[in-house]
Amino acid sequence: MSPRLLLISIATILAFILPRPVLAQEDYRFDIGGGFGMTGYLGDANTSNLYQNPSWDAELLFRYIANPRWGFKTNFYVGGLRGDSSQMTNVFPSDRTFSFSTTFYEIGEIAEFNFLNYGMGEYYRRLKRFSPYIAAGLSMTLWTVDGHTYAGFTLPFGFGAKFKINRRLNLGLEFLMKKVFADRLDGENLRDPMAIKSSFAKNTDWYSTLTLTISYEFSKRCAACNYKD
Repeated sequence: MSPRLLLISIATILAFILPRPVLAQEDYRFDIGGGFGMTGYLGDANTSNLYQNPSWDAELLFRYIANPRWGFKTNFYVGGLRGDSSQMTNVFPSDRTFSFSTTFYEIGEIAEFNFLNYGMGEYYRRLKRFSPYIAAGLSMTLWTVDGHTYAGFTLPFGFGAKFKINRRLNLGLEFLMKKVFADRLDGENLRDPMAIKSSFAKNTDWYSTLTLTISYEFSKRCAACNYKD
């Protein structure tokens, strides 16, 4: 074997057995963005089909990225909700029918758990550009029906998926069901149309948001990480 061929062979072997450099660490602590989507309503004016009368929603979000698995999101929603009891098979006393339309405002905190290590970068962390996730939290919602303004705590929970367009840009799709701890989401007329005393267990007012978002990560977690033993 010639010396040149020997050197090429040694270099090839070393390329395979020596540790390979990983991509530079580029984690970010925060994420900000927004999106648009649609809403659905379930309550006394619609007891079965969530999207019988769909409406719209818009979202602003600010997320703290704790690690590739956990995120904590502050979100603000504005959207519409609609319902019409004349479309139901259930009949109210005296054959009365009711309809409503409202704009709601919601602010809340949601924890997200990614099923995969979400991100781009280091090989050893097995980061994935795509991950489904589950989410749950607590919100406050404000709305107005027939000139009356109401507010109540809301329990949002659901699931979604995230995709990294690049290191900083994220595309997301999220579906959340939201239980309202107040039986006036559809107005005073539908607070108790069957004349049955309301209770926490009987409360039937829910709404949903299905939102497509885009967000941008910022504030490097560690611009230069030099560890010493």
